[in-house]
Amino acid sequence: MTEAFIRKKSGMVSVKEMPILQDGPPPGGFAPVRYARRIPTKGPSAVAIFLATFTAFSWGMYEVGKGNKIRRAFKEEKYAARRAILPMLQAEEDERFASEWKKYLEEEARIMKDVPGWKVGESVYHSKRWMPPASGELRPDVW
Repeated sequence: MTEAFIRKKSGMVSVKEMPILQDGPPPGGFAPVRYARRIPTKGPSAVAIFLATFTAFSWGMYEVGKGNKIRRAFKEEKYAARRAILPMLQAEEDERFASEWKKYLEEEARIMKDVPGWKVGESVYHSKRWMPPASGELRPDVW
């Protein structure tokens, strides 16, 4: 296709004879160019997320506090029961210790009967300090 055919001007010999045709804006102008980045707002706002997080955290701390109160009450009840039963347990342990101590002294007297100057039940440590007896069996080899 020739330029003459495109411009609908027959008989043109040179390009210089071509009429000037300049592109321009359409009538009413071009639409405004969107150059800003527009991200659609989807989901909750930052304030809504903060309030939801704060509410969930506050509720959780409230529940933890309630659980701590209940756990503290159970623990206090357990300690009160232990304090109530402690004298009976101590009396049973004292009775057990007295019978074990008696067996121990009898066994010591039987074993050391041939040793002159041996005093049954006397401490071999020359100290005025009293030491509480160990709990459990006094000597595992003595019945």
